Amino acid sequence: MIALILISTVTTGAAVYFGYRAYVLAGVLADTDDLIESVQQTNEYMYSRIQQSYDAMQQIDRLGAFEKDDEAGTTFALLKQVIEELKEEFDGQES
Repeated sequence: MIALILISTVTTGAAVYFGYRAYVLAGVLADTDDLIESVQQTNEYMYSRIQQSYDAMQQIDRLGAFEKDDEAGTTFALLKQVIEELKEEFDGQES
Protein backbone atom coordinates (compact mmCIF):
# COMPACT_ATOMS: atom_id res chain seq x y z
CA MET A 1 0.00 0.00 0.00
CA ILE A 2 2.80 2.43 0.88
CA ALA A 3 4.54 1.58 -2.41
CA LEU A 4 1.37 2.42 -4.34
CA ILE A 5 1.03 5.80 -2.59
CA LEU A 6 4.72 6.52 -3.20
CA ILE A 7 4.45 5.60 -6.90
CA SER A 8 1.28 7.70 -7.26
CA THR A 9 2.92 10.69 -5.59
CA VAL A 10 6.04 10.44 -7.75
CA THR A 11 3.98 10.00 -10.93
CA THR A 12 1.74 12.96 -10.06
CA GLY A 13 4.74 15.11 -9.21
CA ALA A 14 6.45 14.19 -12.47
CA ALA A 15 3.28 14.94 -14.46
CA VAL A 16 2.92 18.35 -12.79
CA TYR A 17 6.60 19.16 -13.37
CA PHE A 18 6.53 18.15 -17.05
CA GLY A 19 3.24 20.00 -17.56
CA TYR A 20 4.76 23.15 -16.08
CA ARG A 21 7.88 22.81 -18.26
CA ALA A 22 5.72 22.37 -21.36
CA TYR A 23 3.77 25.52 -20.44
CA VAL A 24 6.98 27.53 -19.96
CA LEU A 25 8.48 26.27 -23.22
CA ALA A 26 5.27 27.11 -25.11
CA GLY A 27 5.59 30.69 -23.83
CA VAL A 28 9.22 30.87 -24.92
CA LEU A 29 8.27 29.55 -28.34
CA ALA A 30 5.50 32.16 -28.68
CA ASP A 31 7.96 34.93 -27.74
CA THR A 32 10.43 33.62 -30.29
CA ASP A 33 7.77 33.64 -33.01
CA ASP A 34 6.95 37.27 -32.15
CA LEU A 35 10.63 38.18 -32.34
CA ILE A 36 11.05 36.46 -35.70
CA GLU A 37 8.01 38.28 -37.08
CA SER A 38 9.35 41.61 -35.78
CA VAL A 39 12.76 41.01 -37.38
CA GLN A 40 11.10 40.03 -40.65
CA GLN A 41 9.03 43.23 -40.66
CA THR A 42 12.16 45.28 -39.95
CA ASN A 43 14.01 43.57 -42.81
CA GLU A 44 11.14 44.22 -45.21
CA TYR A 45 11.02 47.88 -44.15
CA MET A 46 14.80 48.27 -44.53
CA TYR A 47 14.74 46.62 -47.94
CA SER A 48 11.99 48.96 -49.14
CA ARG A 49 13.91 52.00 -47.81
CA ILE A 50 17.11 50.83 -49.50
CA GLN A 51 15.20 50.33 -52.75
CA GLN A 52 13.65 53.81 -52.45
CA SER A 53 17.05 55.35 -51.72
CA TYR A 54 18.61 53.53 -54.66
CA ASP A 55 15.84 54.73 -56.99
CA ALA A 56 16.17 58.29 -55.67
CA MET A 57 19.96 58.28 -56.21
CA GLN A 58 19.46 56.97 -59.75
CA GLN A 59 16.88 59.72 -60.40
CA ILE A 60 19.11 62.47 -58.97
CA ASP A 61 22.08 61.45 -61.11
CA ARG A 62 20.16 60.48 -64.24
CA LEU A 63 22.11 63.06 -66.25
CA GLY A 64 25.47 62.32 -64.61
CA ALA A 65 25.68 65.90 -63.31
CA PHE A 66 27.71 65.03 -60.23
CA GLU A 67 31.37 64.84 -61.16
CA LYS A 68 33.89 63.15 -58.90
CA ASP A 69 36.38 66.02 -59.10
CA ASP A 70 34.59 68.24 -56.57
CA GLU A 71 33.62 67.61 -52.95
CA ALA A 72 29.86 67.30 -53.61
CA GLY A 73 30.43 64.86 -56.44
CA THR A 74 32.78 62.73 -54.36
CA THR A 75 30.30 62.64 -51.49
CA PHE A 76 27.48 61.76 -53.87
CA ALA A 77 29.55 58.97 -55.42
CA LEU A 78 30.38 57.52 -51.98
CA LEU A 79 26.72 57.61 -50.90
CA LYS A 80 25.66 56.02 -54.16
CA GLN A 81 28.27 53.28 -53.74
CA VAL A 82 27.06 52.48 -50.20
CA ILE A 83 23.44 52.29 -51.32
CA GLU A 84 24.34 50.10 -54.31
CA GLU A 85 26.27 47.72 -52.03
CA LEU A 86 23.34 47.50 -49.63
CA LYS A 87 20.95 46.89 -52.51
CA GLU A 88 23.17 44.13 -53.93
CA GLU A 89 23.45 42.51 -50.49
CA PHE A 90 19.69 42.53 -49.91
CA ASP A 91 18.95 41.44 -53.49
CA GLY A 92 21.43 38.59 -53.12
CA GLN A 93 19.72 37.30 -49.97
CA GLU A 94 16.30 37.44 -51.59
CA SER A 95 17.17 35.24 -54.58
